[in-house]
Amino acid sequence: MSAYKVNKTYDEINAKIRAGEAVVVTAEEMVNIVKKEGPVEAARKVDVVTTGTFSPMCSSGAFINFGHTNPTIKASKVWLNNVPAYAGLAAVDVYIGATEPTEDDPLNKVFPGAFRYGGGHVIEDLVAGKAITLKAIGYGTNCYPNTEIEKRLKLEDMPYALLTNPRNCYQNYNCAINLSEKTIYTYMGTLKPEGRNATYCSAGELSPLMNDPLYKTIGLGTKIFLGGGVGYVTWHGTQHNPKAIRSENGTTRRPAGTIMVQGDLKGMSSRWLKGISMQGYGSTLAVGIGIPIPILNEEMAAYTGVSDEEIFTQVVDYANDYPNQIARNHGEVSYAQLKSGHIEVDGKQVPTAPLSSVVRAREIAETLKQWILDGKFELEKPIKTLPSA
Repeated sequence: MSAYKVNKTYDEINAKIRAGEAVVVTAEEMVNIVKKEGPVEAARKVDVVTTGTFSPMCSSGAFINFGHTNPTIKASKVWLNNVPAYAGLAAVDVYIGATEPTEDDPLNKVFPGAFRYGGGHVIEDLVAGKAITLKAIGYGTNCYPNTEIEKRLKLEDMPYALLTNPRNCYQNYNCAINLSEKTIYTYMGTLKPEGRNATYCSAGELSPLMNDPLYKTIGLGTKIFLGGGVGYVTWHGTQHNPKAIRSENGTTRRPAGTIMVQGDLKGMSSRWLKGISMQGYGSTLAVGIGIPIPILNEEMAAYTGVSDEEIFTQVVDYANDYPNQIARNHGEVSYAQLKSGHIEVDGKQVPTAPLSSVVRAREIAETLKQWILDGKFELEKPIKTLPSA
């Protein structure tokens, strides 16, 4: 017998969605509901909480089948808009990674490099409907005699294109600072010397894995908003670390859980897949992800009711400690403090800036909410939830 006062199933919630009777709120809205009514009443009232995040997610890319040529080719090297794609899969199957630079990019030879175009930009161009240049070479076989092709094609011309991201949607992340005497360029952005700015990369109370901190409802088969279309969680992501230090409310105080996600690239939008150039670091891809959290009981209501004031991360020096893997921090700060625009580090006031867009995260949560209310999106119970220990 369940110890919970409220008990719902996925089938019951989906039946309410189909009947147009489901109560759906965003994670921001749920904070006030739980604060006002408590988790039990909130669980009785609310069926689904929607979340969202939009930020750079380097471990992203796409599997693409560019279609057979005449005569046929077994491609051994492939470039898309002069960005190398990995061709060691099959004759015309490739994988393009978001951080791959163009073949002739000077990288950091002239420091800091601009990294104006890379794999993330190719993916954005494809979902924007633009034509790209495909170049492929092969060594020739009896069944694949062609040795070189070059042509223009669009996403709609490709038989198959699957966004496949091995590590997205980090559950919490460091607040980055630079305590050295010179400016540094990192995947957390440009950091001024002597702690004159700090950057962070999470939507806080809107962030998907912050609303299900122990992965009770997220796992293999979870249906999500991905890149403006529909995608799925296909397992935990690389560097998934569920053993990170946690607060009493379950949220982690360090980088922790990650998810692997997949979805049909042809159903996505360039509004939610954006190529990014990070000075001195490289190219990447900003990805929009939203995950619906079913309120099965008061425990899930409590998790989704946690506010920015109750979620903390550590301040890490990216000049010395991070690159040298020194496990040290310069204090902890809440996301409410980070979003206020200033934090205190070692007695000094430091301005903060996000790499993750709260405005876009809010739009994703609202969009997913409307999809559910309109009966266009139902919940999928995961076959297996993410590893939690």
